[in-house]
Amino acid sequence: MFTTKDGVELYYKDWGTGQPIFFHHGWPLTSDDWDAQMVFFLSKGYRVIAYDRRGHGRSTQTITGNDMDTYASDVAELVRHLDLKNAVHIGHSTGGGEVARYVAQHNEGRVAKAILVSAVPPVMVKSASNPGGLDISVFDDLRKQLAANRAQFYREVPMPFYGFNRPGVKPIEGTVNNWWRQGMMGGIQAHYDCIKAFSETDFTTDLKNIKVPSLVMHGDDDQIVPYQDAGVLSAKLIPGAQLKIYKGYPHGMLTIHAEELNNDMLAFIKG
Repeated sequence: MFTTKDGVELYYKDWGTGQPIFFHHGWPLTSDDWDAQMVFFLSKGYRVIAYDRRGHGRSTQTITGNDMDTYASDVAELVRHLDLKNAVHIGHSTGGGEVARYVAQHNEGRVAKAILVSAVPPVMVKSASNPGGLDISVFDDLRKQLAANRAQFYREVPMPFYGFNRPGVKPIEGTVNNWWRQGMMGGIQAHYDCIKAFSETDFTTDLKNIKVPSLVMHGDDDQIVPYQDAGVLSAKLIPGAQLKIYKGYPHGMLTIHAEELNNDMLAFIKG
């Protein structure tokens, strides 16, 4: 556990030696969502670090600081505490937004590369400047369902998350149960507030200010974060970014297609 300057305890894993890779999880999950990547990169000789965002998993169920600026500040504190240098930061979904803000605003020369996977930037909510975004009613409905019956809501979300609702796709029971388990570990108020953080935060300036080699990965059947208004636009905004679109892959492709994505990330990191 690491305690932030405002007294929040952050749970983290830190395994191995070598170049550090720091993993940032999505909403409403935990560092456990990176199991397949932690084992893979550890076996390749990397130092792997993943943490539970404040309000999530085993970290403090705080009702304060559940916003992207604080999330990025928490990462910066933990990175300095672990004295990570030449690190690769990989973020999935909400974690991709966290990576964008951290790398742009708190880099301090400690970041080597960045990878955004099925990530929320530039901004999810629809507006005059983002006509391709999702209407605010979509996120209001998420909040309504979360507040009404979180346990049942977290049983339903994994179906589109992993594409298990598509014709001919058989749900993987353990994967659904593990998603539910991780979600229920966190604090409901933090999860409620985080919906605003991942949907309404505008990362446009952050993306433009990323100065390290970056890879953007997105599935074109992502039912949670539509790729055309996310990965495609992010890659255009990050100077020199590489973009890889995966045909037919869902939002949770890091779990469902771990072997392929792990090898693609490894090739980028080593390249």
